[in-house]
Amino acid sequence: MDATVARRLARFVRALSLETVPASIADQARLLTLDILGSGLASSTMDFGRAVSDTARALGGPPESIIIGADTRVAAANAVLANGTLAHGLDFDDTREDAIVHTGCVAVPAALAVGEAVGASGAAVLEGVVAGVEVMCRIGLAVPGQLHARHFHPTGATAAFAAAAVAGKLRGLDEDALVRALGICGSQASGIIEYLADGSSTKRLHPGWGAHAGLVAVELARAGFTGPSTVFEGDHGFYQALAGGVDAVRLERHVASLGRAWELGNLTFKPYPCGSIAQPYMDCARALRARHALTPDTIAAVRCRTAAGPVPRLWEPLEGKHRPPNGYAAKFSLPYLLAVVLTRGTLTLADTTDAAVADEALLALAARVTYEIDAGIDYPRQFVGDVRVTTTDGRTVEDRRDHPRGGPDDPMSASEIVEKFRANAALRLNREKIDAVVAAVEALPTAADLRPLTRALTS
Repeated sequence: MDATVARRLARFVRALSLETVPASIADQARLLTLDILGSGLASSTMDFGRAVSDTARALGGPPESIIIGADTRVAAANAVLANGTLAHGLDFDDTREDAIVHTGCVAVPAALAVGEAVGASGAAVLEGVVAGVEVMCRIGLAVPGQLHARHFHPTGATAAFAAAAVAGKLRGLDEDALVRALGICGSQASGIIEYLADGSSTKRLHPGWGAHAGLVAVELARAGFTGPSTVFEGDHGFYQALAGGVDAVRLERHVASLGRAWELGNLTFKPYPCGSIAQPYMDCARALRARHALTPDTIAAVRCRTAAGPVPRLWEPLEGKHRPPNGYAAKFSLPYLLAVVLTRGTLTLADTTDAAVADEALLALAARVTYEIDAGIDYPRQFVGDVRVTTTDGRTVEDRRDHPRGGPDDPMSASEIVEKFRANAALRLNREKIDAVVAAVEALPTAADLRPLTRALTS
């Protein structure tokens, strides 16, 4: 087609209406909003959460938008810097397999911040959430695995575009201005994965910084600043620079499906607060523990089959993964995560603190966890779990999962997502406010504005 990818994305965003979005997708947008708010509230009680919230307060600006879990309002672009970081900071947020992007931590904070700033209705805010998710997924789906292979975090690289789609929708940008905003975002796309070396906090920041960049891009475009309309497919564009190129047929397929297929329905919600690729392995371990009454002292060895792609994030360097240096690094250590599940039957936020990962009994079991490459796993299209346990009496037991729990093939129920929200929110809010947030999110499609929700989200 003659229109560039950015222009086709802009046309989709401007035309999107909740009235024509399938009811199941609108419902999913509400659940996604609730899930993200729960993660943000839990993060607001932690050191990294306080640091980013304090930074947003210091940056200040007009009191347009709340910081989740606080009683402070700042400029919308500074609010999303904090709230996007809070939403992703526990790695408890959604993932779109294949694209390997976390969408809600960008789309929801951007929609809430800009929606509050402009006095938008609840329906308009949900439209913003849908727009952001659909744009972000398509940008990532065009280059599955390629961003990670070049040491970029796909969420960080794509976040600005998604946030610009949200903000452009809610700010009422015309088509040309939204194309300019997306063009500007190409020069703001960033996010490297060197956090894997020592478990530092930078991955947490990526959606917050990307959302901040997207909102700034929209303001620049509103003021007449320009950006290249060929930001995606150009010879010096996003895909060439960050992904080493793009399959034009694949890109066309995903752009052409806008408004006909809904990626929001393909998201995976997380039952465990850790890296998404690890989660089907943890379900395998959980099943084996229950089925065979496994205990740490009956386990001689654990072997996992994995595609090559996740190895640098979950497995290597193996010595470091056997003894993660801190709680955040443990979220990306499959040996540690499996040791927790095989010992306790699940993984909670309490298992990924700095103190928890110093437990020598867990580390001794983690040291018995290894991996082998299985070229038959079609990663990243498949997030597969494959675990074999050899017991001290010589038995071998195995379990395999072809899909992660929480995704479209094995979804979490709405009630499970609500209960997950309640557990996370309870770290910050009292029961009355938790009930108020649940009610306000449920009422978003008919809400005149966001005031009931923002009142409930302040501690």
